[in-house]
Amino acid sequence: MAHARPMPSDVGHDGSAEDAVARIENAGGRFPVLFICEHASNHIPARYGTLGLGPDERESHIAWDPGALGVARHLSGSLDAPLIHATVSRLVLDLNRDPSAPDSIAPVSENTPIPGNAVLLPAERAQRVSDVYEPFHRAVEDFAASRADGIAAVVSIHSFTPVYRGVPRPWQIGLIFDRDKRLARSVSAGLAQEAGLCVGMNEPYSPDDRVFHTLDRHAVRRGLAPLMIEIRNDLIRTEDGQASWAKRLAPLLREAMRTL
Repeated sequence: MAHARPMPSDVGHDGSAEDAVARIENAGGRFPVLFICEHASNHIPARYGTLGLGPDERESHIAWDPGALGVARHLSGSLDAPLIHATVSRLVLDLNRDPSAPDSIAPVSENTPIPGNAVLLPAERAQRVSDVYEPFHRAVEDFAASRADGIAAVVSIHSFTPVYRGVPRPWQIGLIFDRDKRLARSVSAGLAQEAGLCVGMNEPYSPDDRVFHTLDRHAVRRGLAPLMIEIRNDLIRTEDGQASWAKRLAPLLREAMRTL
């Protein structure tokens, strides 16, 4: 049964709701998982213009993870769990990368040049880190600290494109994990009960691709169980698809937490 979700709260770079980069939903949720969705939005704040991109490019998967926020919201509601998601496109700054990484602000995404990221002075890069990266991760840290006795795991929800640089990806879902395999092992066992479902273990990405930054920072360092879930975005482009995948995953996560 879905629980009513309280009004979300927003956190901006100055701690206010203005120019918010982090949104907290269902802050009082009692299920002991914190859901995070770093690539929830394709919004580019006005101060960055369009980064030199057309509307089709800004709507495509290079700018965000289509469908991921919908799945995360359904999971938050059905499990009664808190959710923190970004409100700024990863093209401005990828919140799931260490800010010192070369692809934190990508000059090219897949095969698409990003003119607004092509030549950034150190001061411009530092300003984006200050405006986007720091307030988002501070919001996650502050929330996790405030619920230290009630959160045992952090689960990050993402989506991936069916074809990347011309190479088809056969998986419908991928589970990304590092040394702590507890959640991945349990969820994968549940998914294995579905005939015909192709599950990628550390596919289409792995921690070696530097995609585990958020979980390293907010789960591993706190001793919380981490899991990154990647769902192929053609399966969750609609509300029905998002609800269906959340309905599939919710009982598996509930069982994983029961046996954690």
